[in-house]
Amino acid sequence: MCLKRSNFGVISFYPLPGGTNNLINWHRRSVYQSSATNQGTKMTDSKYFTTTKKGEIFELKAELNSDKKEKKKEAVKKVIASMTVGKDVSALFPDVVNCMQTDNLELKKLVYLYLMNYAKSQPDMAIMAVNTFVKDCEDPNPLIRALAVRTMGCIRVDKITEYLCEPLRKCLKDEDPYVRKTAAVCVAKLHDINAQLVEDQGFLDTLKDLISDSNPMVVANAVAALSEIAESHPSSNLLDLNPQSINKLLTALNECTEWGQIFILDCLANYMPKDDREAQSICERVTPRLSHANSAVVLSAVKVLMKFMEMLSKDLDYYSTLLKKLAPPLVTLLSAEPELQYVALRNINLIVQKRPEILKHEMKVFFVKYNDPIYVKLEKLDIMIRLASQANIAQVLAELKEYATEVDVDFVRKAVRAIGRCAIKVEQSAERCVSTLLDLIQTKVNYVVQEAIVVIKDIFRKYPNKYESVIATLCENLDSLDEPEARAAMIWIVGEYAERIDNADELLESFLEGFHDESTQVQLQLLTAIVKLFLKKPTETQELVQQVLSLATQDSDNPDLRDRGYIYWRLLSTDPVAAKEVVLAEKPLISEETDLIEPTLLDELICYIGTLASVYHKPPSAFVEGSRGVVHKSLPPRTGSSESAESPEAAPTGAPPSEQPAVIPAQGDLLGDLLNLDLGPPVSGPPLTTAPVQMGAVDLLGGGLDSLMGDESEGPRGDVSGSPAMGGANFAAPPTGTMPANMGAPIGGGLGDLFDLAGGVGTLSGSYVAPKAVWLPAMKAKGLEISGTFSRQVGSISMDLLLTNKALQVMSDFAIQFNRNSFGLAPAAPLQVHAPLSPNQTVEISLPLNTVGSVMKMDPLNNLQVAVKNNIDVFYFSTLYPLHILFVEDGKMERQMFLATWKDIPNENEAQFQIKDCPLNAEAVSSKLQGSNIFTIAKRNVEGQDMLYQSLKLTNGIWVLAELRVQPGNPTFTLSLKCRAPEVSQHVYQAYETILKN
Repeated sequence: MCLKRSNFGVISFYPLPGGTNNLINWHRRSVYQSSATNQGTKMTDSKYFTTTKKGEIFELKAELNSDKKEKKKEAVKKVIASMTVGKDVSALFPDVVNCMQTDNLELKKLVYLYLMNYAKSQPDMAIMAVNTFVKDCEDPNPLIRALAVRTMGCIRVDKITEYLCEPLRKCLKDEDPYVRKTAAVCVAKLHDINAQLVEDQGFLDTLKDLISDSNPMVVANAVAALSEIAESHPSSNLLDLNPQSINKLLTALNECTEWGQIFILDCLANYMPKDDREAQSICERVTPRLSHANSAVVLSAVKVLMKFMEMLSKDLDYYSTLLKKLAPPLVTLLSAEPELQYVALRNINLIVQKRPEILKHEMKVFFVKYNDPIYVKLEKLDIMIRLASQANIAQVLAELKEYATEVDVDFVRKAVRAIGRCAIKVEQSAERCVSTLLDLIQTKVNYVVQEAIVVIKDIFRKYPNKYESVIATLCENLDSLDEPEARAAMIWIVGEYAERIDNADELLESFLEGFHDESTQVQLQLLTAIVKLFLKKPTETQELVQQVLSLATQDSDNPDLRDRGYIYWRLLSTDPVAAKEVVLAEKPLISEETDLIEPTLLDELICYIGTLASVYHKPPSAFVEGSRGVVHKSLPPRTGSSESAESPEAAPTGAPPSEQPAVIPAQGDLLGDLLNLDLGPPVSGPPLTTAPVQMGAVDLLGGGLDSLMGDESEGPRGDVSGSPAMGGANFAAPPTGTMPANMGAPIGGGLGDLFDLAGGVGTLSGSYVAPKAVWLPAMKAKGLEISGTFSRQVGSISMDLLLTNKALQVMSDFAIQFNRNSFGLAPAAPLQVHAPLSPNQTVEISLPLNTVGSVMKMDPLNNLQVAVKNNIDVFYFSTLYPLHILFVEDGKMERQMFLATWKDIPNENEAQFQIKDCPLNAEAVSSKLQGSNIFTIAKRNVEGQDMLYQSLKLTNGIWVLAELRVQPGNPTFTLSLKCRAPEVSQHVYQAYETILKN
């Protein structure tokens, strides 16, 4: 097995029968093998590597210029042997080149090998060989013609490339297929040296013609060369595949070598069938490759089938037949040597996550053998858990219990953890799993006990009030715990179930004795557990809670621990009832599978089955340095599904794979912050919380950590919202770029990234700007009146503010902060009021905004809650921003993509609206909307009505597709909107109405 690395950088696992990247080894091997065969001996060439002579360069020079052919050949072999072991024999360049003029094929190969090695360091001398190359390209022997063109392609010297063009052109159209297939690969090599020359000489068109060649090996090499060129130049549409060319590739597939089959299968994987019938036809013709002896061919075939299965309906008989056919070849891969098994298992791990039904009856093949290496054992264990179900759980648990008594510590730990994962995944097995874990705890093996306690904690989280009877057994093992994770898990259990443990305070106090020696994980858990204990048993544990709060806040250097300590101290000192609601709140149940690969990344990795990306479980861009213009692959749209994944052919590139389709989380999904905003309409319900905004360290409410620990008897000042301790807490925003990952959803991604046409560069658009309205009247803000509007220019969003001082005192020290909102709107810079605002003075400010703030779904969706601070007080208001400020400049979708996406979005996501009193014609409508980044894709006239098909994209990557019907002479338009997030449709309609009527 070998690793094959293309220009693009994706490393593939391939067999080693031959190929373009093993050219020098092939030369050496073939030369020495032919030499040994000729002499009727067994590899006697070893003598060339054993010489220890001094001054042999001079002797070799004399032998190379000998008149005797045999002596000359022996000398060249000695030169190649010296070169192979790393000696510098470049001084013999002119003498070796003189040996090119020979009819002996073996000698010619040796000289060509020498040339490839030293041409770069002796470019001027290499030109001496050009005439011989040109002459050899017209030799009657096809082997010599192929050898000449192959060697010229390997000599990476600019001066020689121009001489290569004419011989290469002839060889591409040679009558012998061996010469043509060699010339096809040579085009890719030449393109890497001088791409412009290849394009000017028309070699790419000739290469495309070779796809229709009658010889399958020529077809395979042409596909390989075009794929290589396409990967290094993703923007060029070289492999313009259509049903006719696909048919030719499938015909050639049956007669190719292993290398050829892999290249053709990889090329097929990048094709997008026009419908499910074509996808099924390709699958039927690729399926026989599953029984190939070579593992790389099998994995490439699996990749093609996994991609095209997305387009097949699950109701088809063929779909279930295909599932059955995929299992045996994957199982067969597990009978290979351990290294290949590991590669197969990593790929199977992806396949099982995508389609567990393929291997659901094959659990036994993943049972661990005693002589498996540890890396194979751990991978098999992972797949066993993924395949665990109610039907096979008894079998799986019996195996896992056996593994937990092995001698390999890492494997035992993973096995114990796997038992816990089984309990969480298969509810019916939970009781049996807990019983098994208790048996393992009774073994008193230290690391087994510790792992068991960690997983039992998760089982408690999954099934509350069900298995708490085992707590007594766990507490017996408290003294043996020495690993941070196990200690933290045990402390969590004691704190969570303190009311059921009589001596909970003693247990936690025993941990407190060495508080500063514990890891941060244990310290944080201990702090929380003691606060829980205090809230459950306040009279008995007051001293204990004061001790832990003092240790966490006054004696600790860890900012996380200190901050948590201050928050608990403040909560307990101001409102114990609120503290109880926060700290003892009901915990959400933990999910079944916490280690699954994120769905869009999984879809991308399925497209890389059989390559290094599928072993690392990372996309190529994550580990290949300098990968130029990476094309992010994704699976085709699933038949009859509302999920979407656009085809790589149709989608432009440029977005990082980490960006996922934006999902706006519900308000209940996010932790509230301490700052409680008391806001009026348009928000209904209880007051919402706000989050720090990336604005540098701006303390909106004054008072830092010192005031937090200040006079505890002081009442809350400025209690605007009726919430406790408004003034004392420190709400300094984090430094730019340090936003907590859990505070918001990923911004951008999904469909949006596939359509990144403009590369993020904004264009000046005449986006409609509403007149300023009063957002905060002076009477509600102690004399400060704030008016404003929102605008979008050159891809930048601004909040245009008018601040008026209607009070009798000077206003200064302005700062602004936004609450979390549906689209992550946040100030991109601090609020700059350069001079104090005198009475009756007005100042106009344009505040730049970005969309990288924390996200929380608001009601209505475009509601924005704002806090403004000055030297007088902090004031709150809310406003509605028009959605069209979020329409981005690269929102124009390609026609084919528009059609595919429109069909793919379910009909229930379609919404219809009427726009009345709008006396514009279709051209005026289209022009006006384009100014606000609503782009017309196509226009047609149906029965006298103008139908405009339009697309727009929001800053978080959500696409909205529209059909606008304009009847000439009728001021009422009909607007149909389709979107994967239907809640935005109403606001998009309002944007249409606002833009068209102003």
